[in-house]
Amino acid sequence: MSESPNVTLRAATEADLDMLFAISSDLPTWEERNPHSPAPVTRAAWDARGTLAMNADAEESLHFVIDVDGEGVGSISLFDVDRLARHAEVGISLAPGFRGRGIGTTAIGLFIEFAFERRNLRRLHLQAIASNAGAIRAYEKAGFVLEGRRREHAWVRGHYEDIVVMGLLREEWRAARRHESGE
Repeated sequence: MSESPNVTLRAATEADLDMLFAISSDLPTWEERNPHSPAPVTRAAWDARGTLAMNADAEESLHFVIDVDGEGVGSISLFDVDRLARHAEVGISLAPGFRGRGIGTTAIGLFIEFAFERRNLRRLHLQAIASNAGAIRAYEKAGFVLEGRRREHAWVRGHYEDIVVMGLLREEWRAARRHESGE
């Protein structure tokens, strides 16, 4: 039986740039990660965006690299933070060879703990294309629940798709952790 990978979250480094660019420029999954029209991305344009600086952009935003056994394999971010209501949106992207292996589920779990315990948020939410069953399953495993559906909200590879909106409250997350630990 194979050992499960060691998944951690860390700041991006220069060594992660090729991986982050590959995810960012992956046209087959563009609509699952980006609200803008699909278009090829040049490395020069992507570099000009200042990817490593994303760790220091908007004061409340947060960006981590997902690391598996010492290798950067994706990114996870917190954005559109509402400081008054204490909520934010979560986004995650994994390199193609690392999807469907439980890595995203583990990374989301680590990220949720950081957002609730370290950033003192009280609610997280996210959006996913309704046909992205693997991502939705990972979000549900992490405790997110379906809150709504935006019908035919996204144009995805030649047809309209629904967007599902999912959310997680800090108290729900804490209750699930207490239940898992037998408290």
